[in-house]
Amino acid sequence: MSVAEQPSATTASRVAVAAWLLTSIFYFYQYAMRSAPAVMVPELTTAYGMTAVGVASLIGLFYYGYAPFSLVAGVAMDQVGPRKVVPLGAATVALGAILFSTGDPTLGSIGRFMQGMGGVFALIGAAYLVTTYMPVTRAATMIGATQMFGMAGGSAGQFAVGPIIASGFSWSRFWLIMGVIGLPIAFFLFLLIPRPKASPGGAHKASLGDALRGMGAVFVNPQSILCGLIAGLIFVPTTIFDMVWGVRYLQEAHDVPYSLAVLRSASVPFGWIIGCPLLGWVSDRIGRRKPVIIGAALVLLAALAMILFGPSDLLPPFTLGLIAGIASGAAMIPYTVIKEANRPEHSGTATGVVNFLNFSMTALLGPMFASRLIAASQGGERELGHYQSTFTPLLFGVALAILLTLILRETGPKVRRPSAAPAPELATS
Repeated sequence: MSVAEQPSATTASRVAVAAWLLTSIFYFYQYAMRSAPAVMVPELTTAYGMTAVGVASLIGLFYYGYAPFSLVAGVAMDQVGPRKVVPLGAATVALGAILFSTGDPTLGSIGRFMQGMGGVFALIGAAYLVTTYMPVTRAATMIGATQMFGMAGGSAGQFAVGPIIASGFSWSRFWLIMGVIGLPIAFFLFLLIPRPKASPGGAHKASLGDALRGMGAVFVNPQSILCGLIAGLIFVPTTIFDMVWGVRYLQEAHDVPYSLAVLRSASVPFGWIIGCPLLGWVSDRIGRRKPVIIGAALVLLAALAMILFGPSDLLPPFTLGLIAGIASGAAMIPYTVIKEANRPEHSGTATGVVNFLNFSMTALLGPMFASRLIAASQGGERELGHYQSTFTPLLFGVALAILLTLILRETGPKVRRPSAAPAPELATS
């Protein structure tokens, strides 16, 4: 690179970092709305005229939009670039929040689906920016930092929103305000996200055939399937147990007051805030992915077992939730592995595939766990034993994630570049 080219390259790098930061803020925003319904179940039950299980199903519609549109978002990143689709995703989330605020079952269902449909562009867009514009040695750290923003939103959606709703603030007004906030986010995303890099052979024209071939190439790679399953099995305890049933579990099984239950449940996503960048950094530091995933999953397994079966007063109130959240941050490392296990031009598609597999598990298993819980309690008051019998399979799921990681191929920088390190390369190189 010539001296004259260096300033422009530095400017482009700063713009990319600013775009990543704003996309991560978008991720924070949609994650806050993803977790907020957990602290207003009684209000939603009354407003929508549904049972608690019906409201849980309504909340779960988020994942029915999020999971399939992961594939759309990933392919769109590779075909047309993030600048054309990420702002559209933010606007879709904003409109979905406004529809959800109406309290109408039909409009609310559409709105919740739209929140998931548009929200998926946040993580995939941020991950695409990381792997396209940042060095490979920082990939896991930066993707972990992205998830840190998301889980900060997830935590805020519980510990910040819970007291607001408890103070008498209207739930519908909350959703309306959140919808309005999303519109300027969409506008500034369009301004900041850089245009796609021009390919050496000239302008790349988006093609359905190229998109399908790219998706097929990622899906037929066994490593891709392993990444999705591992991420999903580690993620499900947070998305289903904590974010949907966590507050109710603490209230009904341990007689924890509502305000304290909200804070204790929020300690899990708060742990993700620490665990995602920390475990990503450790993985980049040692140059390996598998040992970090396995070690963290073992810690998560122990923490979940203690939460379900251990004495409630054995440890300080927030300890187990925080430990479980930190360990769960390992679910983001497969997002780096799948990119390293597939071709560079399929970077966005790879993220879409792992996200699809991950959250398809939540979308499919969420109603199953809700039905198991109702069956265990026979529709009556729920007690500790009902929750234990319902959520024990989560322990088997984390154990399975450990076994699958053992057969996953190591893709860390130390394995791929055993010799002296050359000049920094991009994460998609």
